[in-house]
Amino acid sequence: MSTTQLLAGSVQLDMSPVDYALLFIYFAFVLGIGIVVRRSVKSSLDFFLSGRSLPAWIAGLAFISANLGAVEILGFAANGAQFGFASVHYYWIGAIPAMVFLGIVMMPFYYGSKIRSVPEYLRRRYNKPTHLVNAGSFAVSSVLIAGVNLYSLAIVLEALLGWSLPVSIFVAAALVLLYVVAGGLTGAIYNEVLQFFVIIMGLIPLAIVAVIAAGGPAGVMDKLSHYPAYWTHPWSGTSIGAEPANPIGDWIGIIMGQAFILSFGYWTTNFAEVQRALSAKNLSSARRAPIIGAYPKIFIPFLVLLPGIVAAILIPDLGHSSDPQKTYTNAIPLLMEKLLPSGVLGVAVTGLVAAFMAGMAANVSSFNAVFTYDIWQTYVKKGRADKYYLNVGRIITILGVVIGIGTAFIAASYDNINEYLQTLFSFFQAPVFVTFILGMFWKRMTPWAGFWGLITGIVTAAAVWAAAIIHPEFFRSPFQQAMWMGIIAAVADLIVSLLVSWRTEPKPISELVGLVKGMEIRDAKADAEGPVPWFKSPVVLGVGAVSLALAMYIPFL
Repeated sequence: MSTTQLLAGSVQLDMSPVDYALLFIYFAFVLGIGIVVRRSVKSSLDFFLSGRSLPAWIAGLAFISANLGAVEILGFAANGAQFGFASVHYYWIGAIPAMVFLGIVMMPFYYGSKIRSVPEYLRRRYNKPTHLVNAGSFAVSSVLIAGVNLYSLAIVLEALLGWSLPVSIFVAAALVLLYVVAGGLTGAIYNEVLQFFVIIMGLIPLAIVAVIAAGGPAGVMDKLSHYPAYWTHPWSGTSIGAEPANPIGDWIGIIMGQAFILSFGYWTTNFAEVQRALSAKNLSSARRAPIIGAYPKIFIPFLVLLPGIVAAILIPDLGHSSDPQKTYTNAIPLLMEKLLPSGVLGVAVTGLVAAFMAGMAANVSSFNAVFTYDIWQTYVKKGRADKYYLNVGRIITILGVVIGIGTAFIAASYDNINEYLQTLFSFFQAPVFVTFILGMFWKRMTPWAGFWGLITGIVTAAAVWAAAIIHPEFFRSPFQQAMWMGIIAAVADLIVSLLVSWRTEPKPISELVGLVKGMEIRDAKADAEGPVPWFKSPVVLGVGAVSLALAMYIPFL
């Protein structure tokens, strides 16, 4: 899928007045929510963490909506058009177990210790150098990812209105900026809940109409019988040296690299996601939030991969044409143009716009919190009044959007936005996951072990990336490369962390309260509300989510 080619010739959608009316009604709701919520933002905690006041279901829907951005919609639809159902691994063993692990195991440390951001945990568990490395790397990665969503949103506006790409980027940035600056995280979260339903309402009719156009479920499966086996059997070709090789990777890379290291690193340490759970009203709600989000995540492949697969069936030269519009990235816009009537097209386009706005808002709102709390307040201006940091947060939101505009043009220079994002995750998420897990479960892990392990992991990932550029034959595909970057970086982090821990002094036990397994802090608000019913237990919900996700593989075996 080529975003560079997409830049040269984006799909022009034939929108009717009804379609435009639906889109502008959505914009009015989004901006209205930001304006209304602004009145409730009275402190920095309100702005950055919604005052820790939201119920589990709102935090859970915002959690998953924040993930439904450009990579999810355009990127994985393109994967469906290029590789069929081979990409379901990113969902069923990639995302779901990690989301459940976050809720059951890691949220008690995050929420119970009252940290305001994920990097703050590293400062309290390790030291300021470790904290600064993580805060800085997260700030960089968040604005890079925000740029991907902004670029994708701008492409949609370009297709709708015929504007140039630069104009579309600036307008898209302004829309997100208005409601995040006005309402902070609360404005972003309530919009993300709205956006979740808009996204689903946009994707469901497209998936249904696409399957019908391809001859129904039986017709789709019959046509796919002529494609490589991994299109319908995701584990086919994953053996080492298998032919034809599965382009997603071998089974070691899929299980250890993607399903464990990269996915756990993303879902459990990425503050753009964890921030939504931290906004919950008590620890019980915070633990349930990511697990609630896991249930709709299980079914997203049928709304994203499936339209991409049908696009490959209905547009035979998709991805192999000299026509700059017929790229894999354009799979969903091309289907929308081809199949959807007036009115339904407006709903689908609004769903796309909602997805990209949710993805960008998630990264911008997490960027402003990390920059304000973890960099500005900690290292630049300490001890100021709370209102000062609230104002800094609003100013930094503007800065984050401006930087996102610049990184949107970086995203436009890459041939594959999904490969681009997977590479970013390999650099930043794999090493930090090892550092977090060792810190949470091993009291002997020392402050300087955290620092040098994290640095080693990032440098090792960069070295593998550089080696792959020089010797591209090392890996089957960029996806396999990202998986093995994660594995090697994590192993390097682990080895260095163990070696340094044996040679340096750990923190006193008294400084580890609330931060290490066995020393968790109980949540008074949750205790006051009493025990939750058994069917709302995070463990019960989590086991159900993982079991359902694994069961989804059965028809594809």
